[in-house]
Amino acid sequence: MARIAIAGFQHETNTFAPLKAAMVDFEMRTDWPPLCRGERLLAEIEGVHLPITGALQALSDAGHAIVPLLWGSATPSDCVTRGAFEMICGQLMDMLEDQWPVDGLYLDLHGAMVCEHLEDGEGELLRRLRDKFGESLPIAVSLDLHANITSEMVQHASLIDCFREYPHNDMGECGARTANSLIRLLEHGASFTEHTVLHKLPYQIPLTQGCTYIDPSKSIYELVDEYAKNPGLASVVFACGFPLADIHETGPAILVTGADQEQVQLTADTLLDELLARESDFALVAHSPQAAIARAKEVLPKASGPVVFADTQDNPGGGGAGDTVGIFKALLASQVDSAVVAMVVAPELANAAHAAGVGKIISGELGEWSGFTGEEPYRGDFGVVALGDGNCIGTGPMWLGAQMAMGPSALLRVGGVRVMVGCVNMQLADQSMLRHLGVEPAEEKILVLKSSVHFRNDFQELAEEILVVASPGPVTADLSQLHYRRIRPELRIAPDIGSR
Repeated sequence: MARIAIAGFQHETNTFAPLKAAMVDFEMRTDWPPLCRGERLLAEIEGVHLPITGALQALSDAGHAIVPLLWGSATPSDCVTRGAFEMICGQLMDMLEDQWPVDGLYLDLHGAMVCEHLEDGEGELLRRLRDKFGESLPIAVSLDLHANITSEMVQHASLIDCFREYPHNDMGECGARTANSLIRLLEHGASFTEHTVLHKLPYQIPLTQGCTYIDPSKSIYELVDEYAKNPGLASVVFACGFPLADIHETGPAILVTGADQEQVQLTADTLLDELLARESDFALVAHSPQAAIARAKEVLPKASGPVVFADTQDNPGGGGAGDTVGIFKALLASQVDSAVVAMVVAPELANAAHAAGVGKIISGELGEWSGFTGEEPYRGDFGVVALGDGNCIGTGPMWLGAQMAMGPSALLRVGGVRVMVGCVNMQLADQSMLRHLGVEPAEEKILVLKSSVHFRNDFQELAEEILVVASPGPVTADLSQLHYRRIRPELRIAPDIGSR
């Protein structure tokens, strides 16, 4: 029986976003648990679909002693403040020192954390761990599919694995797989991970094109699954990267680790050849709000389910502030008879609706409080349709068991358009969030969801059609519109040839 420490520190950084992640953002409960330490960590993650939960189960099933350190995450945004990073990193290091010695360490990281003072938060955390606890400590790391895998991460981790699904329905599976690899590393020694090859791709992948429900990502990850069955390999990783992080090592990567040097090299090179050949397949396809509404009107007369708009450029899961109302205004202008927009962050309207009550009319401003897009908020009267406390339990595959806390929430109506407003910035990717206000998603005509891809985990099956819609916001879909300053000169930006 080994003593295995477990910890997690997650943030996906959009360096083009308007808001930073401070300590309070890690301490807040949103769609994931708040920052938790020691035994509380075990209680907070129980029954929640997270990588660390899968790792804990695998390690416990194998009979190992668990040493819980800490776990925390913050909603994607601009960079993590120096204070937040140093506080959480310092606490993790101190807790591990207090529990020393341990036989191994499992880390649940994202892989795209940028800080005010660091381009590579995860790489710096791993470097500090190595400096303090030595090269002999086995460190196994699970990363998000959108990790920007850096050379420093690879240098200081014993083993890295990565999600293979987007939406991330396999978070727990990835955590378990990483933990089982850590167990094998403890059993077989350093030879198990002796050889590593890292290939950085020469092009960016637009966020929505990494979806593994559709090609090319679907077939690429099927190859990864197949190659990972090779017993000579410890891990086979393809990370799509997070293109909204303007850092030197941003972008997609292939990482293969194992005992068999020939197989490691062959697998990495074969995947690289495949991805180089598929570059044009990753081109963005997106609609303007007006084009999406026109398409919905074509489809709806014979539809058996809703047409779903992905409001990708204001996705809180990618750094959006949840406050843009471009699609909302377009729906009103088009005089649609039934649509739901969810979720717009509007604490003042939500609280005013609670003060007034269901059936009342309130006046106010909706959206654009962050000032990022430079557009005007919608000003007018809203009918209060339903009220909720913002608390619900995730029911879809990705957020299953998550205790969501959106703050006081309300469903408001303007003409034929209803809009869900809340107080906490969260992407709308689980049907429970709508149902808590009496909206049954399958019965709606048009659903506008502030999400890029994760909504598909719970809405894909009920949708008649899904349209990616580019309305102004900080989660830029067309990467050629971004003004990168730090990326490698050879990194190509995927052309927006599919946009219309």
